[in-house]
Amino acid sequence: LAFGAVGASMAAYLAAQFTDVQLFHFWKRVSGGKALWLRNNGSTLVSQLVDTTAVVLISHYGAHVLPLRAELPVLPQLLSFIASGYLFKAVAALADTLPFYLLTAWLRRWLAVPGEGAELGPLR
Repeated sequence: LAFGAVGASMAAYLAAQFTDVQLFHFWKRVSGGKALWLRNNGSTLVSQLVDTTAVVLISHYGAHVLPLRAELPVLPQLLSFIASGYLFKAVAALADTLPFYLLTAWLRRWLAVPGEGAELGPLR
């Protein structure tokens, strides 16, 4: 039980992280380095959907560790797991927007990094 759930979680994490990073940089190119809220929320919301869907599907089809009721159709139960897990993650992702902006602004001042769109150079 634990090995299957951990394996599903790790596979989903890798897929979601790859998606998150790719989308973050895609939105950065599209926005010209502006719209931090779009990069943060857009990439995170999509990657969390990838993560949640992958965990549920791998947990069910690969590890058979989900507590499904045999007398009910499988697909609605899987969709219920995905929807409830994603809803929690989406709310958390949206709630971190203001702290993300505040921390980014503070770090830019503290590290003396130019405004939005500027790239960090090598550390010295």
